[in-house]
Amino acid sequence: DFPALHQQINGHPLVYLDSAATALKPQSVIDATVRVYARDCANVHRGVHTLSERATAAYEDAREKVRRFLNARESREVIFVRGTTEAINLVAHGLGQVHVGEGDEVLVTQMEHHSNIVPWQLLCERNRARLVVAPVDDAGALDVEALDARLSARTRIVALTHVSNALGTVNPVAEVVQRAHARGVPVLVDGAQAVPHLPVDVQSLGCDFYAFSGHKLFGPTGIGILYGRRDWLERLPPWQGGGDMILSVTFEHTVYNRLPYRLEAGTPDIAGAIGLGAAVDYVETVGRDAIAAHDAALLAYGLTRLREVPGLRLLGAPPERTAALPFVLEHIHAHDVGTVLDGLGIAVRTGHHCAQPLLARLHVGASVRASLALYNTRADVDALVEGLHRVREVMG
Repeated sequence: DFPALHQQINGHPLVYLDSAATALKPQSVIDATVRVYARDCANVHRGVHTLSERATAAYEDAREKVRRFLNARESREVIFVRGTTEAINLVAHGLGQVHVGEGDEVLVTQMEHHSNIVPWQLLCERNRARLVVAPVDDAGALDVEALDARLSARTRIVALTHVSNALGTVNPVAEVVQRAHARGVPVLVDGAQAVPHLPVDVQSLGCDFYAFSGHKLFGPTGIGILYGRRDWLERLPPWQGGGDMILSVTFEHTVYNRLPYRLEAGTPDIAGAIGLGAAVDYVETVGRDAIAAHDAALLAYGLTRLREVPGLRLLGAPPERTAALPFVLEHIHAHDVGTVLDGLGIAVRTGHHCAQPLLARLHVGASVRASLALYNTRADVDALVEGLHRVREVMG
């Protein structure tokens, strides 16, 4: 199903263990994207001709697929964006105008990706608010009691990741939401690393916002989703101005469009949205429960095998994690590990993983992350372990 795997890298069959950075694309997603440009190349919501009507129908059908995928109440709660980063910036920008003021607080966690830190820092700088951080324990798990203690009368939003991109830690999102809502505080969840591995039901989680990127879910790059409860989305001012987000424009006054279009200015990534719909179809066909079971079994196998490598230290031991094998090798820099592995056709991620505060908490400057997906096998894990033995021979 994944043509990228049908190749050799440096004379070796590709072993792709970097899906947390971006997942490979199945042929069905590639075909759906190509079909837009080859057959239905037209703008959406604007034309009365056949190509435009076909493109619009496919685009809105993709929105409905995502609605069902997340179990959102209605399609207007599904906003197309460029990715998780833009979704979080959209919310931070809007809340900064209507909800967060001087002296207020934004609560994040120590394990956040930079894209769920920096937008809130910018908001706090603009509005003279304060960024408050909930700590992570030595195992790489969120200290929920400490987070609860940091909720205050000035907390205006809690923003946390569903799954840590650096460690694979699965956070108890529903519990955090319950505690925040008891204080009247909304919650935004970064779901970029969760949707490829776990069934996600936003109504069950109870969150007010949920963001993810299409390319992590085997879809195209440059497309993503912001789910928002309708009452919150209707409070947000327009994120950008332009076409399609208006009902009427004069030089004296503009009337904005209804949701979701009010937050989707300009020509969207039509092919990307339709490709994301195809990715949702693919995941649903395989089965989300089946994917979660596969990932859990492969993760357990990988954790066991990696412990066989001398001098290797696994990072974190949270009570629940998924699909990530983070580690360091004694006396060998992470970048050198990645370079040697690449020579063997094995793709892993090295560096700080856009999670510098978390790695600092774990007293690590850079780490290696092998991340798993539905197309990985035990043979891939075995190749990684063999490759790490080779790294020790070359670099030791």
